[in-house]
Order: sequence, then structure tokens, then C-alpha cells
Amino acid sequence: MIKNFLRRRDPFVIKTNKLSNPDISGVIKKRWVEDSFSGDFKNTPEPIKEFLGLAISKKRFFWLGAIISLLFVIVFGRLAYLEIFQGEKYRQLAENNRLRVKPIPAERGIIYDRNLVPLLANIPNFTLNLLPQDLPKDEIQREEVINKISALAQIPTEEIKNKIEEFKDFSYRSINIRDNLDYETAVLLNVASAEFPGMSVEISSRRQYFFTEPTAASTIITTSLSHLFGYMGKVNKDDLTLNPNYLPTDFIGKSGLEKTYEKDLRGTYGKREIEVDAFGKEKNTVSVDAPQAGKNLILAIDLNLQKKLEESLATELRASNKKKASAVALDPKNGEILALVNLPTYNNNLFSRGISFEEYQKLLVDPNAPMFSRAWAGSFPSGSVIKPIIAAAALSEGLINRQTTFLSSGGLQINTWFFPDWKAGGHGATNVVKALAESVNTFFYIIGGGYENFAGLGLEKIAEYLKKFGLANTLGIDLPGETAGFIPSREWKEDIKKERWYIGDTYNLSIGQGDLLVTPLQVANYTAIIANGGTSYRPHIVKNIENSETKEKIDIVPKIIEKNVLPDSILKIVREGMRSTIISGSAQLLNTLPIAVAGKTGTAQWSSKYSPHAWFTGFGPYENPQIVLTILIEEGGEGSHVAVPVAREVFDWWAKNR
Repeated sequence: MIKNFLRRRDPFVIKTNKLSNPDISGVIKKRWVEDSFSGDFKNTPEPIKEFLGLAISKKRFFWLGAIISLLFVIVFGRLAYLEIFQGEKYRQLAENNRLRVKPIPAERGIIYDRNLVPLLANIPNFTLNLLPQDLPKDEIQREEVINKISALAQIPTEEIKNKIEEFKDFSYRSINIRDNLDYETAVLLNVASAEFPGMSVEISSRRQYFFTEPTAASTIITTSLSHLFGYMGKVNKDDLTLNPNYLPTDFIGKSGLEKTYEKDLRGTYGKREIEVDAFGKEKNTVSVDAPQAGKNLILAIDLNLQKKLEESLATELRASNKKKASAVALDPKNGEILALVNLPTYNNNLFSRGISFEEYQKLLVDPNAPMFSRAWAGSFPSGSVIKPIIAAAALSEGLINRQTTFLSSGGLQINTWFFPDWKAGGHGATNVVKALAESVNTFFYIIGGGYENFAGLGLEKIAEYLKKFGLANTLGIDLPGETAGFIPSREWKEDIKKERWYIGDTYNLSIGQGDLLVTPLQVANYTAIIANGGTSYRPHIVKNIENSETKEKIDIVPKIIEKNVLPDSILKIVREGMRSTIISGSAQLLNTLPIAVAGKTGTAQWSSKYSPHAWFTGFGPYENPQIVLTILIEEGGEGSHVAVPVAREVFDWWAKNR
């Protein structure tokens, strides 16, 4: 009995065909996993539902499935976003780790004078570049690399960091950290660059300007082309923002023709696709697109005339112990600038080679402003060279004709004010031709401001005609920095000087004194209008733009500002007066030239402490004008004594060598 009891209680005894509860024998089958298999299980008892149930409720099971589904949606959505919308970006980043495109700079266009004499050249230039994206991402390692590069290239660490910071938005492009390397230094740095990620030595080119650098063998300064060429400088962040096709390693025209014709001279860059290693070093070339060289400029400038004009001006400055002068020679038939001189000048090769801070400061603080383009950017009182316009205005308005005469007895008395002639006792009976020849102030006082019963032009009419001849406006020369000059007005004087406009102000304006300001270029331009019979042309330096490969030329078509400024019948009388200036007036020194010329002298008082400015403007040959010549010697004194001798040398040279 005990034995049977123990058999019933023995947990290791397997019992069959009996249930502990015979009342639940009708349970549903196939609740056990084994029941899902095929086979003959006739003798197998039905599984019992109460033995196996769900571990969690249906509601919890639903939320668990929802969460898992949401996670799958998020994961697959993110993958889809990265693949579809950001795929190109990341593919490009991946490609950049292996393939890179290196720009191939185009050869910059050459500049020639009108006789195809080259005025500059492109010479090889070694530069040290740095690609910020290849520098280590770890700050400590990055600092170490920059310090090593600084020591190796002899560049202050802060300078490199400042460059990286300046161009941080362009970190995928190389930046220039040092240029104009000598050959030995370039070789050493190129070898060392293998150890530094992102550092490379590249070969580019820089400008070598001819005829702009004084030499010990020459006693004559021949550097005036610097103002025309201008100079090039490294691009800055603003340049890159305005010109997205430029590179941080590029140089760009900063002044002169280099700036005005930057797009033509620059050319089209090529590109070279290369394969790089993990350090960004080039391994293979995948493809190459060749660059297209920039266009050449053929100037209207005659180099020999430019040299002669500069030489004559420089000689006169030394003789009179003066420092500043400018001169313009142009063709009155089309506005072409034949020569353009500013003195003092500077050597723009300093910028090309990489000007030092000390050298640049020296130029900036020089009281004679050698970098100032005074011929088109400087404003000066005109003196008597304005009188041809005043005469033309009075003739045009019908106030006078060729025979109209006024008596010059030494000046005009207006109440307590006396307005003198330059000649004591006056010039006697004077018509317009004589007034121009001898620069008779009294005649111009009267036709400008009126006297007694004669109504002169008045301020408004004078200003109107000055503007017709191009004053108070820029002329559009193809050089940057042109200024418009200044014509005073009643409103200006009341607002700025807090004074009303007096008749004396009109008298002063009529003879080119007072507050009137003009540029030498403007004086040359209105002289050309008088010489050619009434057409105002836009002055221009460039004559042709040439394709450097095909040599096909595009002519710069002369642009007419105004066709009929005044009738030629009126300007003919003015020309007679300017011719009489040479025959019997203030410029008789020019009467012995091999060609007949016409002109007008001027002495512009502008300060009680300094000497007047000396002017001359004229043209020749008289019957068929082909050249206009305008000369200004600042603080030179009498125009007839200082400016006319320069004009004589240049006209004489031109007549014999044209």
C-alpha cells in the first residue's frame, strides 16, 4: 500500500491516458505545438486550454506592435530621407574623400600699346596653399600642424589662422598663405608638404609690368603707366561673395585697367579631376579640361608719346622745384587717349611682387600722393582755361558776336569792390578773339555777370553751358575713380558757406576762379569739342580687345556723348581766339612749332599761401585737329611760363614723329 502510494506521488513516474480532472476531457485540440504536426495522434489526449494562455493582454500586445511599427517607420523614413533628399550631398562628400577637382588658372591677357608693343608679361609664381578641410579635426592636432607650417613657411601662426577664419565659408577650397616664393624655398616646401595634410605648393603666374620701374641707368622717371595699369591684389571675402567663380587663391584687378577689364583679362579657368589619398595628396589624374586664356588689350596709348610727355613734365617739375603735375593727350576725332600722365607716380611691380606693410604705408603717407590719379580723379580750379566755354556761351545766346567790343581799362569797380585785369591799365578795346588771346578778365566779367546796361549770362546760364561741355559730370573713361568736378550754385553757397550769392561770385566763375573745380580730363574733353566742331566723345584708353588665341579683334567703337554741343559756326570763332593766343597772346612760345596749333593758358589762384596752378590746353594742327594736349602743373605759377614750355616740347615731338 505504501508502495502504491509512493508510485502515485513519485514526480518522475510518467502517467498516460489519465487526467487529474476527468471533467475537462472535452477541451479544444491543437493548442500544443506538437498538435500542429501531421501524424497519427489518435491515442494522444486533447490539450487543455487552461494549461497554456497569452503572457500579456491583447491591449498591451497591440501597443507593443504599434511601437515596434513606429520605430520601423522612423528608421526607414530616416534612411529614405538620407538616400533621396541628402543622398547627393553625402555621395559628394564621399567622392571628395577620393576625387577632387583642381582649377587650372587661365593665362591672363597681355596689354599692348597702339603699335603692339607689349607693356607687361606673365611670369611664373610659386605659391604656398592650404586646404582647411584637410587639416586635422582634433583641435590639438590641428594646432600642431598649423604651428609646424608656420615655422616651416616663416609665416606668423596668427596670420594663418586669420586666413582660415576669413575664408571659413570656403574651407573646401585652397587658400593662399604665401606667394612669390623663390625657387629654392618652393622646392623645400614642396618636399615638406608630403608630411602636412592640406598643404601644397602650386605654380601660377604674376604680372611683370614694363616701363613702370625706375632704373639706375635712367635719370628720367618713366613710371607713369602704373596709374593706367593699376595693380592686382589677393581676393578677399567680399570679392568671393560678389564673384562666386573666383577662388581664395586668386588675384583680382584692384585699380586701373586691371580692374576695369578684369572679366576680359581673366579668361576662363579649366579644371583637373584628380584622385587623392587619405591625406589629400594627389595620386592620379582622372580628367582634364583645358583653360581658355584671357583676352588681350590693345590700347590707344602711344608708348613713345607717353614717354615724351612724362619726360617733359618731369623735367619741368625739376626745373621749377615742383612735385605734382598731370597731362592728357587725346584724339579729338574719336576720344582715344594717346597719352595720360600723373606725377609723381609709383612702381606697381611692388604690388605684383607682394608689397610689404612698410612700403605700402610709405606710399600712403607721402604728401605728394604718388598713387593718386590726378588727371581724372583730381579736381582743381580751372583758371582762364574755362574762358573758351564762357565765350562760346555768350556767342550762342546772342549776347555778343565777333565784332562786339568792350573797353578794358584795368578792371571793373562795383561799389567798394574792384575786379582787376591781370594787366595794369587794361587791354584797351577788346572783342572776343582778343579777349581769348590775351585772357582779358574785364571782357569775361561783363559777358558773364553783366555790367551797367549790359546783361550778362548770369550764374544759371553759365552753369548750363559748363554742363553742356561736360563739367560737373563724369565722362565715363574706362578707368576707375573718375570724379565729376564741381559747379557752385546759389543754394550750395547759402547752405555750406552761409552766405548769399554776390555779383562778384559770378565774375569769379566767369574767369575760372572761386569754387569751380574741373579735372584735367574734362578740360581736354571740352577742348576736343571745340576743336572737332561740336561733338563730345567718351574718352577711352582701350582701342581693341583681342582674342589671345585667334587674334581676332573687337574694336571699341567711339561713343558719342552729345553730337551737337554747339554749332560749328560759333566754335569757329572760339578757335580763332585760341589760335590768336599762339600768334599774339599768352602762348607765343608755340608760334615757332612745325605745325600750327591753338590753345589757351590759365593761372588758377586757389590759396593765399601757395602758388597758383599753371594750365595749358590746346590742339593741333589748327586746320585739321588730330591731337588735344592739356597740361596742369600744380602750384606751378603762370601757365604761360611753366605749362607752355612742356606743350612746346610735346607738340614739337609729335609733329616730327607722328
